[in-house]
Amino acid sequence: MRLNTLKPAAGSKRPRLRVGRGASAGQGKTCGKGGKGQKARKGGYHKVGFEGGQVPLQRRLPKVGFRSAMHATRAEVTLTDLTKVKADVIDLAALIAASVVPLQTEKAKVILSGSIARAVTLRGPAVRATKGARAAIEQAGGKIEEGVAA
Repeated sequence: MRLNTLKPAAGSKRPRLRVGRGASAGQGKTCGKGGKGQKARKGGYHKVGFEGGQVPLQRRLPKVGFRSAMHATRAEVTLTDLTKVKADVIDLAALIAASVVPLQTEKAKVILSGSIARAVTLRGPAVRATKGARAAIEQAGGKIEEGVAA
């Protein structure tokens, strides 16, 4: 097989229909746009979702759920994610540098998911841990310093 011999499958590409070329051409006169009306005119289209003045579907349906603005600045970190950080003292800057949490993160919480084998120190008020994660970190020989600023 050569790149210059590749072709689309037979029947998958139809030739472009040339409209407005007379009645015998199949798409003459109104060119398949019907008679008169907004869609028949040049530039005669409204924005997506416009229903001719009727209340559009996206406004008829109810709003669902809640999207917290704070969600973008918070992050969950698993114990397995902590092993990706090379430093022994882990603060928010270390988590961001290791690409464990996004750049815009302001606070992170370590949760009990996965396992950790080495001793690490969580430092700073921006990095917290759940009860289970705290126990797992301390069992591995690590510690948590919440009040200390990074």
